[in-house]
Amino acid sequence: MTEFWLISAPGEKTCQQTWDKLMASTTRNNNLSTNNKFNIPDLKVGTLDVLVGLSDELAKLDSFVESVVKKVSQYMADVLEDTKDKVQENLLANGVDLVTYITRFQWDMAKYPIKQSLKNISEIIAKQVTQIDNDLKARASAYNNLKGNLQNLERKNAGSLLTRSLADIVKREDFVLDSEYLITLLVVVPKTNYIEWQKTYETLAEMVVPRSTNLLFEDQESGLFSVTLFRKAIDDFRHKARECKFTVRDFQYNEEEMKADKEEMTRLSTDKKKQFGPLVRWLKVNFSEAFIAWIHIKALRVFVESVLRYGLPVNFQAMLLQPNKKATQKKLREVLYDLYKHLDSSATGIIDVAMDIPGLNLSQQEYYPYVYYKIDCNLLDFK
Repeated sequence: MTEFWLISAPGEKTCQQTWDKLMASTTRNNNLSTNNKFNIPDLKVGTLDVLVGLSDELAKLDSFVESVVKKVSQYMADVLEDTKDKVQENLLANGVDLVTYITRFQWDMAKYPIKQSLKNISEIIAKQVTQIDNDLKARASAYNNLKGNLQNLERKNAGSLLTRSLADIVKREDFVLDSEYLITLLVVVPKTNYIEWQKTYETLAEMVVPRSTNLLFEDQESGLFSVTLFRKAIDDFRHKARECKFTVRDFQYNEEEMKADKEEMTRLSTDKKKQFGPLVRWLKVNFSEAFIAWIHIKALRVFVESVLRYGLPVNFQAMLLQPNKKATQKKLREVLYDLYKHLDSSATGIIDVAMDIPGLNLSQQEYYPYVYYKIDCNLLDFK
């Protein structure tokens, strides 16, 4: 499972005792979860007022950073246009897979110096992730435009003969060009009507050049025929052709236009290839940055909430549990409740929506006698 429960409980005589008790209850006999200590450094506590305010701010920041992490990973999946495994390979934090990063979490002292106040650290993270979010919007918009334009051109060159571009099908020699009186038209004829076409095309209007039709191209349903006639008979010919279920395409042979279209397609295709590599590299780097920031926010939240609940001096053990199976999650909850219910007798597992404890950010949330945050590493929504 990719779901983790990040919890904390106050230190007994020592924090090691708190850890040993958890291990005994959840792994020794019943194998409910795989556990790791979650190392949070000695952060600056500050005043109670600041902690209460920070608790709410961190909850909002947590949601925002998680949304950016998901956006970056989902966009990576869109850009790679590939299988789940390929995307998963690229979603790393600090060069390791996400589960490894979380279970071996170490605070990044260089990025988030612990000599700074908690508020400053949260502001550093907010600024960093907002920048990633803004950059992603700009890069995604540019790449999507390019991709969209290319897809539109590709669509033009595919599909039914009634709608597709004919530029790559016809050649100069298929047309009577530079004539004052004659013109070559292109007509789409259903395959079932070929015999009918050959019998009737010369009589659809006056002044059709006899034996001037050629089959230039076929798809599954139809064929593209050329026919040469006098210019003044065009309207008449179109009208009669429509009655016989033959479709005259609006097409004028123009080498310059056709060349420009081909060049545009080549340019867009080259641009897309050029942008692809740097974009994937940017996504990898910034996914890692955003994910690391997100887990540091979880660490900050555990620290703040533990101090608010368990008081000073700071004495708590943060622990990361990975429930082994979906089926045993309920049992794991019960075991944790029995272990920690003495911390808060009112906490039964779900808090009343109407109840609002300042600073604990609990509205419409599960509430347990221990500090609890969920981390879900399943970030991709594959269709």
